[in-house]
Amino acid sequence: EPTMTETPAVTPAALPVPDVARSGRAVLDEVATAVVGMAEPLRIALAALLAGGHVLFEDVPGLGKTLAARSLATALGLDFRRIQCTPDLLPSDVTGSSVFDPATSEFTFRPGPVFTGLLLADEINRTAPKTQSALLEAMAERQVSVDGTTHPLPAPFHVVATSNPVEYEGTYPLPEAQLDRFMVRLAVGYPGRDAEVDVLARRLERRREAAPVGQVVDVATLLAMQAGVEAVTVDPDVLAYAVDLAAGTRAHAAVEVGASPRGSQALVLVARALAVLDGRDYVTPEDVKAVAVPALAHRLSLSPQAWAAGLAPEAVVREVLAQVPGPTTARRA
Repeated sequence: EPTMTETPAVTPAALPVPDVARSGRAVLDEVATAVVGMAEPLRIALAALLAGGHVLFEDVPGLGKTLAARSLATALGLDFRRIQCTPDLLPSDVTGSSVFDPATSEFTFRPGPVFTGLLLADEINRTAPKTQSALLEAMAERQVSVDGTTHPLPAPFHVVATSNPVEYEGTYPLPEAQLDRFMVRLAVGYPGRDAEVDVLARRLERRREAAPVGQVVDVATLLAMQAGVEAVTVDPDVLAYAVDLAAGTRAHAAVEVGASPRGSQALVLVARALAVLDGRDYVTPEDVKAVAVPALAHRLSLSPQAWAAGLAPEAVVREVLAQVPGPTTARRA
């Protein structure tokens, strides 16, 4: 029976930047023992989790998205639950429901899988919009409301979702409000030839399907790592650069709805976490550029003409990156 994860009573002190970087590298190294050819997406995914955000992996089936999410949860020491999203999945299957107890003649709340440290919503765009929206409150407010009662979620709480491209039969486009709640959207892409050979060789070598991943940090350490990231300040010039990039998406001719202020905030927060993973206590324009596509592209709504021409939101963000000048006074790595 599902139980609520206990939130640590005292938030640990912030870890120094070198310690966060060291632990982050250890997590990525451990995940890399099971997940091959996804070094950069996993690095950005970890940065998003350290920034307190949610992650969406979008790509065709069979590229290891689910394995990557499960491996990250294990290495980070998070309580892990998975929901397989299907068209008949109900909101109560995610949030939980009130169950009548004959012994007490009262309804008691039975928490659903959302009460966990890391929730994997597998193939999230295969479930109906009503159930997709049930996750929105959890992602936005870190709480769920059932039968008029609000239930807080444990800390930390993160959603890592996987989705298939909307061109695939039987998928529902995610609501824009929910897409905006994902700090980053990552495309995995097909592995290179050598990486795919490595995948096959590792599978044959271990003589079993599952790829074991060990725990690297615990929840208290993860919270301390997140606090360490929050303690790092960002130069005003870099903040202005992030805002200029977000504004550039709004002014682009192919865009109907550009990145919101939440987009520029995600840009800065993930860039800061990426800098900390590199062992730096300052953010460079290159950090912002590295996360611009994952942090902004999924927030854009293109015009019908742009869609008809086959223009992708990622291409729009790259055009904006090429057009918006970077700050000249910011520190470089």
